[in-house]
Amino acid sequence: MLDARCWMLDTVIVRIGALALALFLRSSSRSCRERPHFLIFGPMQPTIVSGILVENTHLFSDHLRREVTIDFFLPKNVTDPSSMSLLLINDGQDMKTMGLEAILTKLYAENEIEPLLCVAIHANKERKKEYGIAGHPDYLGRGSKAGLYTSFIFEELLPYINKTYVLESFKEKAFAGFSLGGLMALDIVWKHPDQFTRAGIFSGSLWWRSINQENENYDDDKHRIMQQQVRDGIYHPGLKFFFQCGNMDETKDRNNNGIIDSIDDTLDLIKELETKGYQREKDIFYLELPDGHHDVATWGRAMPVFLKWGWGGRR
Repeated sequence: MLDARCWMLDTVIVRIGALALALFLRSSSRSCRERPHFLIFGPMQPTIVSGILVENTHLFSDHLRREVTIDFFLPKNVTDPSSMSLLLINDGQDMKTMGLEAILTKLYAENEIEPLLCVAIHANKERKKEYGIAGHPDYLGRGSKAGLYTSFIFEELLPYINKTYVLESFKEKAFAGFSLGGLMALDIVWKHPDQFTRAGIFSGSLWWRSINQENENYDDDKHRIMQQQVRDGIYHPGLKFFFQCGNMDETKDRNNNGIIDSIDDTLDLIKELETKGYQREKDIFYLELPDGHHDVATWGRAMPVFLKWGWGGRR
């Protein structure tokens, strides 16, 4: 017998071909979270989403040795399941403050974006260990668990999503994050172009370096790790990148060129991508907010721009 707290929203009708309807099961307690959920699909027609449903679960990770809280922002009444994309978001604990639900609701109501399953992954006290560049901790040892976090994404979270929401594949997969979470998202996308096609980096920690910048031997071209990763990598057709910076992200200017470090580091990373063959207009979007700070409010202002850039249906 099903738990009394679990209830069925619709009956299931599955039809192969142009029509596809699926049952959407919803749980109001953790006792239901292992049951499959089915996105609601309607007859094929121009894709219109009538709203979203927000769900929460707690997934224990063997790799991270902790319970990971995850929020799912589900588009409802998707008319074409083949149009569904997946967006993973680091620092998911900040999405309530950002107002992601309201942002998505507005964009869907105005038919501004295609259907997108957003998965917000909460960080905890281990954030500075779990976020970084896999296999390359910074000079203070931060990011020592970035490899484990990457394994969590591929071996635990993605299989969970496919099983729970009964979707074998997505139109495309993307990863976004803020500050250290942006660095982690970029690292995963860059190293797994067979799985991801887009990266969203908001005020990314692209300063990530192997030695202290106060060290007399420090050199931007040698010791910033992400820039070096791109320099040593190859061009992957189809990858696209969104970068956002704020002129008030910070005040540091290590080379005294009148440009704050976070913008310098981002522009230098973009130059490395261009050297590899990526094009500004086609593959790279750069958003600089003159009054932007290193905070959730600023990233919330940039989020609709990112979502419309990635899934606005005009590319």
